[in-house]
Amino acid sequence: MVVKKPRVVIIGAGMAGLTAANKLYSSAGSRDSFELCVVEGGKRIGGRINTSEFGGDRIEMGATWIHGIGGSPIHKIAQEINSLQSDQPWECMDGFLDDPLTIAENGYELNPSLVDSISALFKKLMDFAQGKVKLECLSNQEIEYFQHCTSTGGLEGLSLGSFLREGLEAYWESMKEKEEEKWGGKGKSWSRKLLEEAIFAMHENIQRTYTSAGDLLGLDYNAESEYVMFPGEEITIAKGYLSIIESLASVLPAGSIQLGRKVSTIEWQAEMENGHAHGHGTARPVKLSFCDGSTMFADHVIVTVSLGVLKAGIREDSGMLFNPPLPSCKNEAISRLGFGVVNKLFMQLSPSATHDQAMENVKKFPFLQMVFHRKDSKFKHPEIPWWMRRTASLCPIYGKSSVLLSWFAGEEALELESLEDEEILDGVSKTISSFVSNPRWQLESSDSHGLCNGNGNAVAACSNEGELKFSKILKSQWGNDPLFLGSYSYVAVGSSGKDIDTLAEPLPKNSSSLQILFAGEATHRTHYSTTHGAYFSGLREANRLLQHYECIGVRET
Repeated sequence: MVVKKPRVVIIGAGMAGLTAANKLYSSAGSRDSFELCVVEGGKRIGGRINTSEFGGDRIEMGATWIHGIGGSPIHKIAQEINSLQSDQPWECMDGFLDDPLTIAENGYELNPSLVDSISALFKKLMDFAQGKVKLECLSNQEIEYFQHCTSTGGLEGLSLGSFLREGLEAYWESMKEKEEEKWGGKGKSWSRKLLEEAIFAMHENIQRTYTSAGDLLGLDYNAESEYVMFPGEEITIAKGYLSIIESLASVLPAGSIQLGRKVSTIEWQAEMENGHAHGHGTARPVKLSFCDGSTMFADHVIVTVSLGVLKAGIREDSGMLFNPPLPSCKNEAISRLGFGVVNKLFMQLSPSATHDQAMENVKKFPFLQMVFHRKDSKFKHPEIPWWMRRTASLCPIYGKSSVLLSWFAGEEALELESLEDEEILDGVSKTISSFVSNPRWQLESSDSHGLCNGNGNAVAACSNEGELKFSKILKSQWGNDPLFLGSYSYVAVGSSGKDIDTLAEPLPKNSSSLQILFAGEATHRTHYSTTHGAYFSGLREANRLLQHYECIGVRET
């Protein structure tokens, strides 16, 4: 009698799926233990990792950073395969981003001391929310801030956004005796308080792209302290994030990764008879149906699709369906957890044909941080489109690159996907003009507090010596891609880390058959939203199967 090998099908050839496949195939004693197959709905491997090129530079359309090199398995792999050095220029290859120039709408360069004071406040609030700062390390005034921030209504249901705004209010309360003076020339468009709020909002918008929460009022405060960051610097990968993916995939036998195989339905056995499946005419309990009409049977399926696809499956408007449906506890966890959209916009600057010096000036474009008026302000520039107003920065991808980059989150990110290139170029150009082409660098009023500098040479040189023009743009479009339907997960108000654990539980529940297993960044309680979280989750599920078949013990390495 011939005994069939257990067939393991992994849905998704991203970081989680290929890590699981790599582990199952390469573990000692397990290489010949499984019939292994990775099915990928798209035409490439990598999932939300997508290294590309633009303007002669290497860029990342998706995952960009190794978030802390201390203990990161991604950093370890990158070192082992020599991916941290490259002769080709790549995104964020130098320390250029450490020296920003902050300009307020209508062209007022802000004094670094003002920016730094509000930036320090924001960082201290975030450090406290994330559990990095203990009360005994704070001043009495700071203790009052944080106690005030968390006292109203208690911690249950508290959002990060409301905590941050309470912190800003407490800061203003302590500073209210300071003189309010207006700056900004004719119309007096800025006051100290408005500038501080706008700088604070700039940091909130940066945090939106970090977390993918379209609105920080929807981001759970309590979960922030559960999230774990690796120590050490955050770096990009010189040879591209895709080199990590290709390394993981390289050990797999030819043909084990099947592209263009989008799963439409997963049929599983909620109840087994004598340890065997029933109703399929096969001993394998799980049936996969693909969009091309083909089918495949498996003993175990590791689902690594995005939380966005799982959410769509619950709504039954797209995504992937389960038959029978997922248990209510898992559906509820999927519904409560947050999954947002973050997109990147790359724009290549081209010099004016009539100015020989233009390209040199283009290469001097600074790391520009943009401070906008509130959306209800009568002083806001009428030609700046709404989708640009929560963009925190515009800068070259490294110090001497002619490629500029902006990040978008939430509604603005989705709007970006819907716009034609010409509309985007027009909106960005009008925004830049408002910030760098205004001749009123020297403020008309007495700037006794030094809030603004009367100097915009760093940007004005670019604008005056040669008109800024773009030759082409490239944007990511994660929100409307049916294979992802968003970028990465977060713990929304109303959910918790328990929902992440629930999502990660295999099916059937309380069964040893392990028919459906779940991996992906959204299934890791302390490292969700990261590539290393996806990596750890893939190891977890591979080890779960290896332990099931007594190949090795469970260990995250």
